[in-house]
Amino acid sequence: MGNANHRNSQELPTFHGPVFRPGDAGYDDEVSGFQAAYSHQPLLVVGAADADDVRAAVSYAASEDLPVAVQSTGHGLSVAGQDAVLISTRRLTELTIDPDRGTARIGAGVRAAELIAAAGEHGLAPLNGSSSTVGVVGYTLGGGIGLMARQFGYAADHVRAIEIVTADGELRRLEPGDELFGAVLGSGGNFGVVTALETNLVPVRTIFGGQLVFDTPLVEQAVETWRQWSATVPDELTSSVTLIGFPDIPPVPAPMRGRYVASVRIVYNGPAEEGERLVAPLRAVGDRMIDALQTLPYTQCAAIHQDPADPHPYAATNALLGEFPAEAVRAVLDVAGPTSPVPCLVDIRHLGGALRTAGPGGTAVDHREAEYAVRVISSPGFGGVGPDAIRERHALLREALAPWTLGHSLAFLYGDGEHADEAQTRFGYQATTYERLAALKAAHDPRNLFRFNRNIRPESKSAEADGGPGAE
Repeated sequence: MGNANHRNSQELPTFHGPVFRPGDAGYDDEVSGFQAAYSHQPLLVVGAADADDVRAAVSYAASEDLPVAVQSTGHGLSVAGQDAVLISTRRLTELTIDPDRGTARIGAGVRAAELIAAAGEHGLAPLNGSSSTVGVVGYTLGGGIGLMARQFGYAADHVRAIEIVTADGELRRLEPGDELFGAVLGSGGNFGVVTALETNLVPVRTIFGGQLVFDTPLVEQAVETWRQWSATVPDELTSSVTLIGFPDIPPVPAPMRGRYVASVRIVYNGPAEEGERLVAPLRAVGDRMIDALQTLPYTQCAAIHQDPADPHPYAATNALLGEFPAEAVRAVLDVAGPTSPVPCLVDIRHLGGALRTAGPGGTAVDHREAEYAVRVISSPGFGGVGPDAIRERHALLREALAPWTLGHSLAFLYGDGEHADEAQTRFGYQATTYERLAALKAAHDPRNLFRFNRNIRPESKSAEADGGPGAE
């Protein structure tokens, strides 16, 4: 750690948290994250201990004309180059639950597991996603499609206040009605460094949920049954189906080795008796390799999807679909199913319900009319497959789903690095939303200081450098 300056042009500020430069002990640990395919290589890393550290780091970077990257857990990590300042927010772990108001104040370093546990002590639940290791603030800034999304909508629509350091180095508190409030929510880290936010919690103590896993011969029938069934269920039921092939190797549990399976994930906020009735058509598909549906305390919700907790490399793309007909099911299986030369995990999520309705803050989350999201994830190196082959296969799936595609979710794009461009970012928004965001970017960050994200270019800077992948 050290207090080196950049080009000797300005003395580095004094920070409360640690500072790292390339070669310093701890630098590699600080720049690494959950995404293991790549890591930051910045000129300077500021391990922010508080909002004042963030203010000082942004002000220093602006004075030196250095771009700023942000990282908490590194799930949607964006690559900061050697001329950048990286602000690590993982030490901003303030977490306060107000049970009377049903709200939480969440620091930028708080992970979902911590918020779930703290809220659960008061019979409350956050609108978290499937992974309990993801950072809450980054997840929310991307919109936040949670486990109970069809009942409660996007997590971003429930935010009540945002504390953010903007490009001028000022710490601001934004609330609904403020010009930047809705722009910050849904646009990742384009407008500054969020140090904390305040959001609503919901009064949910238990849920009925878990997985139904069907073996290879029943995969197509299971997906088609789920497709038809999902169109009939109430908004209190949010579900998805994951298609995955397991290698025939010892670390994989014996019943799964060499199998291609369909795993239907269920979250129902209602009585178990009604949940059992609702899922009966799925069970009627046939024998299940796993049938783990049960009543769970919400604090155990991570057991439903069982997302990996260890860092690993991954790349992903997605399509938001206005409808999901049988032809789309066939397209998914043909392109990314068991015969694909590139191993693909396909996650198909049922949307609709409350996701269609925007919250009071005018959040920058578009394509709300989408009824399904199809996401495909592959791991570079797995099965000897490289990034180019993954990119080509993922593009084939997007092409196959094009007849039903409205756009895509920027929060579900990972690992495309230098292949990210402005067109890709625009496809995440309606044209009017993107132009509004670009105008606000020009007003509040005209130099595009915050560019390591799904970058929204200032309208006066539309020909300048691309950003990188998403910023969480």
